[in-house]
Amino acid sequence: MGRAFEFRKERKFKRWDKMSKVFTRLGKEIVMAVKSGGPDPISNAKLRTVIQNAKGAQMPKDRIEAAIKRASNKDEKDYEEVVYEGYGPFGIAIIVETSTDNTNRTVANVRSYFTKAGGSLGTSGSVSFMFDRKAVFRFAKANYDLDELELELIDFGLTEIAENEGEIFAYTEFEDFGSMQKALEDRGIEIISADFQRFPSTLTELTEEQEEIINKLIDRLEEDDDVNQVFTNMA
Repeated sequence: MGRAFEFRKERKFKRWDKMSKVFTRLGKEIVMAVKSGGPDPISNAKLRTVIQNAKGAQMPKDRIEAAIKRASNKDEKDYEEVVYEGYGPFGIAIIVETSTDNTNRTVANVRSYFTKAGGSLGTSGSVSFMFDRKAVFRFAKANYDLDELELELIDFGLTEIAENEGEIFAYTEFEDFGSMQKALEDRGIEIISADFQRFPSTLTELTEEQEEIINKLIDRLEEDDDVNQVFTNMA
């Protein structure tokens, strides 16, 4: 699971860099976190996590502070997190996570992307059962012993730990996110990023030509300002 996640993460960041929209999306996450739990990251764990992710993505400090200030304004628009599910071409299962201030616009756009690609948007639960939702924490390797760290973190929900290019990826079940976050913070481990990923229980093999068609659909979805993440069961 670890290597597959790291590859998808790298590919996603390359897309985001190309689109130059990552800061806008992080800004929306900051707004949602502030509105749900207040502007103080010390008492607002969700905001603390988003700020960590923003710093990990090299979002300028002034943009982070501006987003927090903007979110504190009662006139700032609210965003709603909505998940869409469906099938792309060749029976590939696709989950699209969004945050939007206009669900009518978002669902219309997402449906059109599926339809134009030869897929179809489904109902809630139509493909999500094929994915396991995990929390993924990323931090620098530093001088940590992987085996010792694994033993320390198992009690806080750790299901897997992996190292890649000087970074450590720690995985937990969705519901253990808070426990793991606190465990890492209590140990003085500086988290680079922490988010939720969906891992398919089975993968579907495609030809290169078919992969290219699916990737074009993923690109089209990710170019939409309302879309945060896209997951598939494509091998």
